[in-house]
Amino acid sequence: MTSSIVGPDATPAPRRPGRPRADGASPTGRGTESDLLSAAARLFCTVGYTATSTRAIADAAGVRQASMYHWFGTKSAILQRLLLDSVEPSLESARLLLARPEEPAVRLWTLARLDVELLCSGDLNIGALYLLPEVAGDGFETFRDHREQLRAAYGDLVSGTLGTDATPDDGAMVLTFVESVILRRRDEPALDAARAGQRYADLALRLLGLDDDAVARAREAGSILADTVHREKPVARQN
Repeated sequence: MTSSIVGPDATPAPRRPGRPRADGASPTGRGTESDLLSAAARLFCTVGYTATSTRAIADAAGVRQASMYHWFGTKSAILQRLLLDSVEPSLESARLLLARPEEPAVRLWTLARLDVELLCSGDLNIGALYLLPEVAGDGFETFRDHREQLRAAYGDLVSGTLGTDATPDDGAMVLTFVESVILRRRDEPALDAARAGQRYADLALRLLGLDDDAVARAREAGSILADTVHREKPVARQN
């Protein structure tokens, strides 16, 4: 199967040297950039993106507003970074899974499980930011491109699972189903990530018409494969 996912950039952009904080120590202990991202994520998810000002982000992070602009030129740049930090771990899982030799149904089950677990992780429902109308506009092309690569990966695995019975829309259908956990988590903030991951992965295969035996086989092998992918993935960036 030929993957439509492109690899990560070979040379990441260098991090900028920090500027003095307004006062006190870093709330996250990981430096000004992470403080800004954590503060923005909390405000975007609680107060709302439109209602959050750059001054409010800077104040919540404990830095001067000028220091915030040293790291992020605009509020939309912060949002895009949060979106990318959310989708890129799933995209990396997809890259690894597309190169694996296991049956497509096993790899599809694994990707769906890992994707749901990621969307359920942390104390904030970051996936809800996908639904902001601003994300469809200018400035978020990179995020939309990465999400399209993830959709294509789902499509490749669905095609491998169903063969000639697959349709061009099946990958998008499965990704939409997986991301529906964002809405469920909005209503159930304490949703158990591990349990939801397995359940959504099972239902994704049933959505494609696989019977109980096929789903059970995919779950058994996929549970082992998920642990392998966790070990092979690089350490995720923390906000």
